[in-house]
Parts: sequence; C-alpha cells; structure tokens
Amino acid sequence: MVEFLTTMRYIEQYLKPGDRVIEIGAGTGRYAHALAQAGYHVDAVELLRHNIEVFRHNTLPSEPVTVRQGNALDLSEFSDGVYDITLLLGPMYHLYTVEEQKKALTEALRVTKPGGVVFAAYCGNDATVLQCCFGREFLKDPRYLSLTDLDTFKLSSTPEEIFALHRREDIDALMNGLPVQRLHFVGTDMATGYLRDTVDQMDDKMYKLYLQYHFAICERPDLVGASNHFLDVFRKL
Repeated sequence: MVEFLTTMRYIEQYLKPGDRVIEIGAGTGRYAHALAQAGYHVDAVELLRHNIEVFRHNTLPSEPVTVRQGNALDLSEFSDGVYDITLLLGPMYHLYTVEEQKKALTEALRVTKPGGVVFAAYCGNDATVLQCCFGREFLKDPRYLSLTDLDTFKLSSTPEEIFALHRREDIDALMNGLPVQRLHFVGTDMATGYLRDTVDQMDDKMYKLYLQYHFAICERPDLVGASNHFLDVFRKL
C-alpha cells in the first residue's frame, strides 16, 4: 500500500481535468482502474492474457477504460503524442538489456504529448542485496553468487530471476540524451520493505504518522537508494 499510495500521490500532482492516460504494462489494472474511477480516460496495454482477463473482470461499467494486449517495446498501434500522462510502472522490472529498456522508454515518450509527464518504475539493486543476498543468504547459492559483482555489489538478472535491478546511476544512464526534464526521483516504499511486519501492525494513527514521515523523506538523495522500488517522473520536452 505504501508504494501504491506514494505513486498515486505523485500521479495526482500532474493530472488535470480532461487528461488522457495510457498505462503500459498495466497488469490487472490497479492504477488504471483507480484513475478511471476518478473520471480519467485510460487506455491500458498488457502483455499477459491472464492479466487482461482479470482486468476486464474488475472493470466497472462506468469506467472510461480500455485494455488491449501489447508489448512495451512496440506501441505501433498508438499514434505519436496522444497522452498527457504515461505510466510505465511494470515493464522496467522485466526488461533485462539496456537496448530493451531504452526501447521501452522511447516508445513511452513517443506516445506522450510534448509537455506530458511519464512515470517509470524500477526495482532497486541495494534493497535486494540487503534483504536477499544477506538477509536470506542467497550468496551461499553459487548461481546467485555468480550474478553478483563482489567489488560493487551490482546484481545482474536474467528472466529466471524475474526482476531486473537498478541503481540511480543506471537509470541516469538510460535517460541520458532523451528529450526530458526530470521532475522527481522517488523511493516509493523506502523503509517499508525493512519494516514490513511493524508497518502491518500499526494502528491508524501510527500508520498516518509513518506515511507522513515516508512522504517527507522519499526524495532524499541520501536515502532513496535503499528503497525496494523507484519512481522516475519526467516531462517530455
């Protein structure tokens, strides 16, 4: 919930009445449905048929939302410069080469209007090092050890590991040369991944205070690298 609430908080900062939204890699539609229920026209693209079936099952008759099967690397069914808000909240988790990652970003930018805002989510490298490599002792497994640079502790991934992992400098390199202005770089869960049980047990008053703290620190450069998930928010020039 902390990740969802944080992401929605930033999306809502840039939404304007009448905006058109595209969600690329929409999954089962958590964000698309929330925005459609708020009255925004949302076009969703999802790769997996099962997710599309769940998405359609959960769609209310009143929602101005569409969903079709598609791939973040090829949005050729969509015209240039159509959308005010573009959500790329899942694909960067599952693209394992720089070439694919750049393609997904350029396609997201292509369908976005000049002046429109793109939200791209990533999985964090160092939270995985702390929680999995050491917390769950994955480094005892020769396979995971072979995917770890023991000088920098930068982790490599393949489709077998499911998630591609990034540091801020990796994302900066991907964005280099693209016609964008970065607006925010956010840790969307920050300490929550380390305090999961504690956060789950908080009463409403303490949880509200925790969220207040989280929102106060989620862009701090000295802390954001430890987040499990990042949100890069940028405007198309």
